[in-house]
Amino acid sequence: MPYWQVHFLNARHALTGIMPEVRAAVADAVARVSDHLELPDFDLVVRAGEGGSDWGVTGAAPAPGMVELTLSPARFAHDLTVRRMLRELHHIARWDGPGYGRSLGEVLVSEGLAGHFVSRLLGGPPDPWDVTTPPSGLAKRAMTEWAWRDLDRGLWFEGRGNIRKWAGYGLAHRLLAEHLSREPDLEAADLVHIPAEALRPAMRRLSGAPEAGPDPDAPAQEPAGEAPGEDAPPRPDAGPQPPAEDAQETGALPRTSVPPAEGAEETEPPEQA
Repeated sequence: MPYWQVHFLNARHALTGIMPEVRAAVADAVARVSDHLELPDFDLVVRAGEGGSDWGVTGAAPAPGMVELTLSPARFAHDLTVRRMLRELHHIARWDGPGYGRSLGEVLVSEGLAGHFVSRLLGGPPDPWDVTTPPSGLAKRAMTEWAWRDLDRGLWFEGRGNIRKWAGYGLAHRLLAEHLSREPDLEAADLVHIPAEALRPAMRRLSGAPEAGPDPDAPAQEPAGEAPGEDAPPRPDAGPQPPAEDAQETGALPRTSVPPAEGAEETEPPEQA
C-alpha cells in the first residue's frame, strides 16, 4: 500500500462536514487499485467547488505523486468520488513510468488506459465522456498530430474549438479498445507503463490509413536463433529493418467495444481525466 496524505483547502470550512467521508472514499479507491497496480506515494489536494454539473467531483493528476479533487460538498457521493479517484490513481501510476504525456498521442494513450482501467475495476458502462462518438476524420487528424508537443487540451477534450466536446476521450477509449482487441490476454493494468508509440499502429488502423509494407530492397530479416527468445546475430551486411509500426497488417475501419454515445447523458468531464 502506498503512503498518502490528504490536504484539505478548508480555511473557510466549506469541506468540514464531508472530510471523514472524503477520507473513506480515498481509502476505498486506494485499496481497490492496490490489488491491480503498484501505486506510488502521493499527496491529494481537496478543494470545494462545483466539481461538475452532475457528478459533483472533478479531478486531475498534474504532476508525479499529486492528485487534485474539486468537490461540491452539497452533492458529495462516495461512489462517484471513488470512481474519480480510480482514474487519477491510474494516472499517477503512469506518471512514474513514461509520464502522463505532453503530445497528443501520449495523452490519448494515458486517457484511454485510465478509462478502460476504471471500467475493468467497477464493471458497467464506461464514463460518459469515454463513450462520446468521435466525428468522422478525427482519427486521421490524430494520426497527423500524434507527436505534436503543443497539445491544445481545450480543443481536443473540452469542446473549445472545432472538435466536438469530449471527442478526445471517445477517441482515446477506441484507441485502447483497438489495441486490446489484438492483445486479448492483456488489460489496461498490464499496460500502465507502455510507451505511447506502441499504440501508434492502432491509431493508424482506426484512421484507415494504409500501412507501408517492408522495403522490397531491404535484406531479409534473420531467423530466430536456436535458444528460446534468442535471436541469431545479424549479418554484417544487413541493413536496418523497417519500424515495427510499418510491419503491421493493414487494418479495416475500426472495431471497438465502445457503444455509441447517442442519447447518453452529458456530464462535466474531468479537468484532466
